[in-house]
Amino acid sequence: MLWTVCVLCMTTLGLMFLLKKLNQPYLIAYIIAGILLGPHVLKLFTQPEEIEVVGEIGILLLMFFIGMEINIPNKKSLIIKPLLAQSIKIVLSLLFAYFIGKFLSLDDKSIVLIAMLFTFNSTAVVVEFLKKHGTIHTAFGIVILNILLLQDLLLAPALTVLKFWSGEKYNFFSFILPLAVCLAIFFIFRKIRHIREINFSYSFLENDHDLQVFSGLFICLGFGVLAEAIGMSAALGSFIAGVLVGKMKAFHWLEHSLLPFKVFFVSLFFVSIGLRMDIPYLISNYKLIVLGTIVVLISNSIMSAVFFRFLNFKWKDSLYGGALLSQTGEFGILALSIAYKTNIVEYELYKAGLGITCLSLLFSTIWISIGTIFKGHKNIINKDNVGAHFKHY
Repeated sequence: MLWTVCVLCMTTLGLMFLLKKLNQPYLIAYIIAGILLGPHVLKLFTQPEEIEVVGEIGILLLMFFIGMEINIPNKKSLIIKPLLAQSIKIVLSLLFAYFIGKFLSLDDKSIVLIAMLFTFNSTAVVVEFLKKHGTIHTAFGIVILNILLLQDLLLAPALTVLKFWSGEKYNFFSFILPLAVCLAIFFIFRKIRHIREINFSYSFLENDHDLQVFSGLFICLGFGVLAEAIGMSAALGSFIAGVLVGKMKAFHWLEHSLLPFKVFFVSLFFVSIGLRMDIPYLISNYKLIVLGTIVVLISNSIMSAVFFRFLNFKWKDSLYGGALLSQTGEFGILALSIAYKTNIVEYELYKAGLGITCLSLLFSTIWISIGTIFKGHKNIINKDNVGAHFKHY
């Protein structure tokens, strides 16, 4: 175990130094490290599922930190626009998946699954670039974050559909409960959005680092467990915990205490994606995988750019937003895995979908970098323009 972890750290560190010189995000290093150390290259890790389970904690911590940082929108336009955008994207995804399915002679279930892959994006990738480009707190960044949160909400009905197709007994209560909880969350956020600070103090935590760490992990992961038990995504539960904690001055130490955990577990999640890449299959079917990846990146970019332009964003902003939402995300991988395990899709389609999804995550970082060249993102980063964006939207 010590040797394995040491080699993982050494490989990742070397790749990070290289990517730092190329000005690329470190998550590429994590994916490439997973590919190199996986069961098809150096064979250091032969059980990708074990790291995948641990890595999912990183997604919960990531959503928790996003919740702590984000401000709840006060304007209806910042809520309505993401709803319209995601609705347009779902319709376009279904239409595009239908044409792909008819061209490849796929059944209806496979067509719907392809539409799900187009619907979900990677929160980790998008947030990484929003922070890097300084757009996460602008009106544009808030709209994109709200779109990603809506996708988290859509995970529950998507999984319900997959369970129904797999032959599991349909429970109407399991569909109504998440909907009721979502409405309750909406009213809670509406209540606290004008509150600058929630008075909640536990003085015995302030000078005890060990208590701080485990209290923070319990809050983050506990809300995730609760949300998953209700039928929602665990990531959404952690985000809600982050929003509430962000309003409490008594927990100002949480970010400092949990940041190392977030970095480590998020890296493991992306390492697990690299580990799941079936290199022999990718080589033998490289034309299909590469073509599929290109189609995903371009089609997702076009669909996303269309709905951003529909929401009155400028074309250069719309193209940048399209590049940000070009990849398929973590929840797409989850839906694909469930569909394969429940015999909804065949092994070949599962392998192809997994390969395309992993490569779209890997190459979307390059695609986004190209998008920033056409966009000229400094127009949004400029502080003088931030107020103008909020005033307009």
